[in-house]
Amino acid sequence: MSRHIYQPMLAQDAPDTFSDSDWFFEIKWDGFRAIAYVDTSFSLKSRNGKELKQNFPELHQLTHLTRNVVLDGEIIVLQNGKPDFQSLLERSQVVSPLQIQRAAKQTPALYIVFDILEKNGTPLTKLPLTERKVILRNVLKESSHVLLNDYVETSGEAYFTLAVQKGLEGVIAKRKGSSYEEGLRTGSWRKFKKLRNCDCVIFGYTLGENVRAKTFGALVLGLYDEHKKPVFVGKVGTGFTQQTLRLLMDKFEKTATTTAPFRVEPNDVVTWLEPKLVCEVAYQAITKAVKLRMARFKRLRGDKSVEQCTLTQLTRFPPQDTTNTRAPKLHPDSDEKLEYASKRNFQVTPEPPGSPEKKVPLIYVIHEHHARHLHWDLRLEKGGVLKSWAIPKGIPEAPKIRRLAVETEDHPYEYGSFEGTIPEEQYGAGQVIIWDKGHYEPKIWAQDKIEIKLDGQRLHGHYILVRLKKSDQKNWLILKGKDDT
Repeated sequence: MSRHIYQPMLAQDAPDTFSDSDWFFEIKWDGFRAIAYVDTSFSLKSRNGKELKQNFPELHQLTHLTRNVVLDGEIIVLQNGKPDFQSLLERSQVVSPLQIQRAAKQTPALYIVFDILEKNGTPLTKLPLTERKVILRNVLKESSHVLLNDYVETSGEAYFTLAVQKGLEGVIAKRKGSSYEEGLRTGSWRKFKKLRNCDCVIFGYTLGENVRAKTFGALVLGLYDEHKKPVFVGKVGTGFTQQTLRLLMDKFEKTATTTAPFRVEPNDVVTWLEPKLVCEVAYQAITKAVKLRMARFKRLRGDKSVEQCTLTQLTRFPPQDTTNTRAPKLHPDSDEKLEYASKRNFQVTPEPPGSPEKKVPLIYVIHEHHARHLHWDLRLEKGGVLKSWAIPKGIPEAPKIRRLAVETEDHPYEYGSFEGTIPEEQYGAGQVIIWDKGHYEPKIWAQDKIEIKLDGQRLHGHYILVRLKKSDQKNWLILKGKDDT
């Protein structure tokens, strides 16, 4: 069996649950993602490549349940019938062999298997998920420490509701026909997490930009502590309809004040308000500084007084460490990282805002873009973003054909899996379809010439981009190069 080290496929956050007959829906487990290599030897690799088998000796049971496979799954520890991440973390930190054996008996781990990547040395990642599921069920036996992850078809919304009722973290939706895209956070897998709600006082708002220039950027939220003093708990800038934005601004005009009740981030320009309005927000977690993480506006609460909005809503839940959590933004290597975001209102368009995570290997995508004028967009990953060119007549698929390629702003890495309709009055309005995607190898990447080798679903071989020197610096020619014989 080969010893290719697989990178786990990742899931995008989904704003809402859905039901669809083209999708599987699985439980999202709160544990350690792990790739298991089971042949004459045994290895259990974490998402960052750390060997885990020594910390969970009970999972060596896998070697008696299957052979010559690579599996993808999640390691969890149950307490009172529910996954307990703290217990799992404690298990991973034990180093003494005697203590490891004792912990394996006291808080045994489970390996929940949901995918198979390789069998008898043959990669299975190109197969659709439906076929991989059948192969997995045929080659793996279950045991006291190894279980197959159950799933349902079609009924995603009902399954999510049931998962939340059972105290589980959420649900992963997976497109039935999807291949396993290593290391990619693709739209073929989507995750829904349960959210908590909190009633907060609106103490102010930040300046709006671009399409929100006439309204606001985010609401500044606060709660009252045990001494009835207001405490800053974060901001919320998502979840607003155009109607809600206008409604709030009408109310804000009557309550503006110059009194600041607390300090916020130094760079924020805030218009302060008298504490008269209460809103309900959903959030995913609480930071150690007692701030709402990933908050989303739900509604105004005219039925609730500001005095009822106390910190006890948050302090009854344990905070989560978000030291390494960063807000979505483009990679700092991008010279045009602000241009992409400045042209879009992410509350309206379904396009992705971006993420700072590093991805391997290099990807490319070609979008068929039905905008005001039909064109194709070539996007090549470089420096954490997708370098982009608009090609009015499409990608040349034979040598000696030259096409104009107009360089456009960098797009976030997540755009590589984006398909959807950009709303009217938004930049680039129209339908966006993935025409081709895959990986590429850069041969030359110079200021005026780029040579690459594509390995995609439709295109293969060498392609060359050459900048036109006697015209706009953004104009290039693209042509198909000679392939190796």
